[in-house]
Amino acid sequence: MSERKDDRLWGGRFDKAPDELFDAFQNSFAFDCRFLPYEIAVDRAWARALQGVGILTETEVRQTAEALDKIAERADRDPMWLADSNAEDVHHFVEKALVEVLGPLGWKLHTGRSRNEQIATDLRLYVRAAIDQLRHELAELCSGLVDRAEQSGDAAMPAYTHLQKAEPVLVGHWLLAYVEMFLRDAERLADCRKRLNVCPLGSGAVAGATLPLDRAFMAENLAFDGPTANSIDATSDRDFALEFVNALSLLAVHLSRWAEENILFSSQEYGFLALPEAYSTGSSAMPQKKNPDLLELVRGKSGRVLGNATALMVTVKGLPLAYNKDLQETQEPLFDAADTLLQLLPLVTGWIKSVEFDRERMHEASQSGFMNAWAGATYLVNKGVPSRMSHEQIGKAVRLCLERNCELQDLSLEALREISPAFGEDFYESLKLVSVLAVHDVPGGTAPARVRQAIGAARKRIESLREEVHAHA
Repeated sequence: MSERKDDRLWGGRFDKAPDELFDAFQNSFAFDCRFLPYEIAVDRAWARALQGVGILTETEVRQTAEALDKIAERADRDPMWLADSNAEDVHHFVEKALVEVLGPLGWKLHTGRSRNEQIATDLRLYVRAAIDQLRHELAELCSGLVDRAEQSGDAAMPAYTHLQKAEPVLVGHWLLAYVEMFLRDAERLADCRKRLNVCPLGSGAVAGATLPLDRAFMAENLAFDGPTANSIDATSDRDFALEFVNALSLLAVHLSRWAEENILFSSQEYGFLALPEAYSTGSSAMPQKKNPDLLELVRGKSGRVLGNATALMVTVKGLPLAYNKDLQETQEPLFDAADTLLQLLPLVTGWIKSVEFDRERMHEASQSGFMNAWAGATYLVNKGVPSRMSHEQIGKAVRLCLERNCELQDLSLEALREISPAFGEDFYESLKLVSVLAVHDVPGGTAPARVRQAIGAARKRIESLREEVHAHA
């Protein structure tokens, strides 16, 4: 076999080496080296498929598999080996390494395939693994929230609409609202996983492999549900990457909303919680300060993830079929979005486990500001007053309170009966915090019994999520 003048996967067509600046510019190994474990898994499956069509012998497959094992072991042991490589991309790196170990046999592994299908497969494997890890972290986060909800018992707090006090709710009910958001995020990631879990191997560069390869075998070997249906689509599809990062952008939005609310609640104006020192910093100028840095970084980094989602959409929106080099630009935004969320989620879980709620302050705040007004209107409805009239009569009572600088429960029965004869002595009982909470006795409501049921239901859903993640491990 003659010596090759250029070890690049495409070098035979060219007489001259590429411009050095351009070569450095277009090389992707600096970031796609993280695909190495997936590339090696793909290469193992491909070697066995080549044996099935007589390209590699059983001995050559064994030698190739052993060489791939050595590459994986060395990469784990010696990170500088990767850092110092002049490989164009992860595919080039593995072939160079194989040739170092096997000689010309290392060149046979690329028979019948294209980098287009390789990167499409590597990326699917990476996203699939990231989804499993993210869903594990979401289960931990939701579990932490549910634990705090259960620990909160019958402690109450104000709920807000338009950033104005609205009605009292249990602290646990508020925490469970975020559990619902994060469980939906986990479900969206699971849906993305289902759609991406098909195998592009055998799609070739665009038209399909030139060998009668067993695509179903390769798909099964890599734990895919089956092979892709169309080679043109398979080599150019990045829908799953866009869907993944868009799902992460929604998760980032939920985390940002959570962070913003806790920043507000930690301020002296609210005073509902004390910032955990382990997740806060101080001021270099003002000695008294304790700043919500984790919360602010969560809020700030959400913009980064949203930006990555936008970058992906813009990169892909004008591309003709099939593979184009532009698709190389979809990798770094995807990596950054996944890395950002995988960093944030354990920190947020730790913050939730550490935070201290000022239940007395929250309880006090939940009993002022006419947050029992709707319960008062419900009292009148139960007395036979039409809903619109009960709303108007409680509104008049609130106006009277504002004039007298008092709360509804401070008005005399005589004053109330001047507004409506339907008011009775039992009206005052309906205004007590325990009664206001209890009146919301519907599935999904804040009545204590309903919240306890919701906590139990959430635990079951989290356990189901954990079982799904474990099944993919």
